[in-house]
Amino acid sequence: MGCAKFTEKIPHRSETNIAMATNHLLEIKQYGQSIWMDNLSRDIIQSGELKNLVENQGICGITSNPAIFEKAIAGNVIYDADIEAGVRAGLPTYKIYESLAFADIRNACDILRPVYDASDRLDGYVSIEVPPTIAHDTEATINEARRYFQEVGRENLMIKIPGTAAGLPAVEQVIAEGINVNVTLLFSVQSYINTAAAHIRGLEKRASEGKDISKVASVASFFLSRIDSNIDGKIDGKLKKGVDDIAIEAKLKAVKGKVAIANAKIAYQEYKKIIESDNWQALATKGAKVQRLLWASTSTKDPNYNDVMYVDELIGPDTVNTLPPATISACADHCNVANRIETGIQEAYNLIDNLKDPDININIDTVMEELLTEGIDKFVQPFQSLMNSLEGKVKLLSPV
Repeated sequence: MGCAKFTEKIPHRSETNIAMATNHLLEIKQYGQSIWMDNLSRDIIQSGELKNLVENQGICGITSNPAIFEKAIAGNVIYDADIEAGVRAGLPTYKIYESLAFADIRNACDILRPVYDASDRLDGYVSIEVPPTIAHDTEATINEARRYFQEVGRENLMIKIPGTAAGLPAVEQVIAEGINVNVTLLFSVQSYINTAAAHIRGLEKRASEGKDISKVASVASFFLSRIDSNIDGKIDGKLKKGVDDIAIEAKLKAVKGKVAIANAKIAYQEYKKIIESDNWQALATKGAKVQRLLWASTSTKDPNYNDVMYVDELIGPDTVNTLPPATISACADHCNVANRIETGIQEAYNLIDNLKDPDININIDTVMEELLTEGIDKFVQPFQSLMNSLEGKVKLLSPV
């Protein structure tokens, strides 16, 4: 069984219900890109929806994060029995959270295991993130990655580690220990290059110890829509102040909604250089698998933009796109599938360079730093909110 298996659709009520006759997700696989889903909850596991998505509708993997778990667990009675069991066992709130999350992750891994086996470990992964509160603590990240991997106990688990300055040494170490890694919150091309280097160093260390490197998998999660949202906001601010020259106004408007895709296409060019390097080729001869670029933050935030533009424009070999349920449905219905990852490359470089134009004057490095800081906050806040919500339930369910 693979993620592109085409069978008659199983009818389903959810928003991820896809008419198989027009399921463009299955076409994308033909271009060497895997579609993963950025969503996980006990509801979709127990209802059979996740199994249906994997077996019949082209979903090859799952990504999760603290915001997804908050949405899944907070206020959902499906978890109450397990929360109550945790209370009776005297577990602290954080351990109750882990017991809920780990159970969902294990079940998802089991559902995706046939894809993992059929694809020779290319796909079939489920990602869980280490606590976002330790994003700047290398040793804590390493220790939690080890513990998560051991306690979940599934070969097709990926540990998500933020691509911060403290996170990358952790990536290197856990890769060396044979733990699959999803490096998350990558915004700048340089951050991706640094991530790829950490992946290579980890594999080199593992190989130097005579250990098998063929079973270690990694993806580099490169974020998209948040970049456009940030830059579009800056451009709208400039336009709102008023621009006297119509040519300057045209320059500013020409950048809107274009930077994220251009940035991703440049990152893919760097990926090609990396896999052609002597360092990588030496590892490849020992069976190493490439660290694929994974397009993340792919739901279109601006309603004026095409709702599948972060899918259509970035289809190409050796890539993954992780989509939230609404984008999965939209793409299955009306994605325009073609290999576009290497179209408009010179235009992409020009667009990024044009941000330095005094009439535009947007410092992309500053933008990327802002986004990384915001990205960590966007995971810390729902994580803390979830802990608070669980604490409330624990008190409610605790015996008097």
